[in-house]
Amino acid sequence: MTKDVLAQLSREELIQLILAQAEQLTQMQADYEALRLKLEKGKKPPTNSSNSSQPPAQDHKRSLPSDRRKRKHGPPLGHEKHERKFVAKPDHIVAVKVKTCMNCHADLSLAEGVLLDVNQITELPPAKAEVIEVRQYELTCPECAKAQVGEPAVGLEMERAFGARLEATVVYYRQEQHMSYQRTQTALANLHDVEISQGGIGKIMQRAGNQALQEVEPILEIVRQSQVIHSDETSSRVNGVNWWEWVFCTWTAVLHVIRDNRSVDVIKAVMAKAQAQVRVSDCWTGQLKAPALQRQLCMAHQLRNLQSVVDAQPLLFWPRSMQTLFRYAIHLHHQRLRLTPEQFTVQTTRIERLCNWLLMRSLSPPEAHKLQHRYQKYRSCLFVLLYRTDVESTNNVDERALRPSVIHRKVTGGFRSEWGATAYAALASVIDTAELSGVLAFDAIQSLFGSPSLPIPTGGE
Repeated sequence: MTKDVLAQLSREELIQLILAQAEQLTQMQADYEALRLKLEKGKKPPTNSSNSSQPPAQDHKRSLPSDRRKRKHGPPLGHEKHERKFVAKPDHIVAVKVKTCMNCHADLSLAEGVLLDVNQITELPPAKAEVIEVRQYELTCPECAKAQVGEPAVGLEMERAFGARLEATVVYYRQEQHMSYQRTQTALANLHDVEISQGGIGKIMQRAGNQALQEVEPILEIVRQSQVIHSDETSSRVNGVNWWEWVFCTWTAVLHVIRDNRSVDVIKAVMAKAQAQVRVSDCWTGQLKAPALQRQLCMAHQLRNLQSVVDAQPLLFWPRSMQTLFRYAIHLHHQRLRLTPEQFTVQTTRIERLCNWLLMRSLSPPEAHKLQHRYQKYRSCLFVLLYRTDVESTNNVDERALRPSVIHRKVTGGFRSEWGATAYAALASVIDTAELSGVLAFDAIQSLFGSPSLPIPTGGE
């Protein structure tokens, strides 16, 4: 309806139009209020990994639409083809030539030939273990008549029953591949032709655990001296009782500890009198009570918590606004090097101002009010990432470090003893810390057992 049309209406017609619009507006407000009450009083939206800390593996998997199920699989149109690269120096070269002419049966064994095609096949050699028999002799000097016993080279010690590489393989199967004692025993027999009892596997794990515990002390000192520490925890099962596995991640070290409680006492025991400048964690009470000069709340957790409010209150603008603000802060953190210091400061100031405005808004839904109260209480813990280049926006580094432990717990059912839990945590600390320096997990494990027995060290028979 245009201005000209309204100008042609009489006073009575204008009154009727306004009354009709008022009635329509009243009905719309009533419909809105009814929908709001229905959403508030109805069942809460289902919990999933997008609006809670529930792992994605527990999400309900919906069936794909029929059009996607019928879609042709394969690379998209225009995708560049990638082929396996040839090895520059193959271990073996097999020349395929015709030795006798198929027509006249002439001898072609000395013919030069023209190279037609080349193919490389990658194969594993038989993984059969080799047995090294070390014979130690006693010799009597003919000059002084003194008896002397030869000392075997490193890796061929007389008390050694298994080489370092075999022992590392056992620990790799148990620790990194989460294989039970029985499956480890079967894999050794099938893949390496090694017969070993489960008791023997247990002794190897014990030796590895004892060596790893010696390596944990310097890792602990690195964590204590670090300026920024990420920490998190997950449930563990020890001797049929619920325990907790804690992880402390820094730029150069990762420390795992398994304890029987989830309180801040674990953090205090680990840190002793040391205090980090910044701790990055979720909002668990034990984490928030840990001593630190500053804290950074994990933004990934906050986005999921806000999403749960969005799912329950779709018409409420506050949680969506907070999500947008947090994502904006994360984006700005990642774009820091692309902006001038002045531009970055302007954007940071804008984020701080918008956050203060949102935290002062009046909210009635209890879920939203709860989160607003949390952010008011921990206002100084929201945007530390914008003032320090060494602080990340999420605690994902801890969750990645704990993921193998969760898999280990689900596959093996937990630890039979406290010692088994302690050894696992020590080995995880050594392996994860070594991987930060580019050392492979298997190499980190093998270093705990010393030099391998093959090739035979100098001095061996």
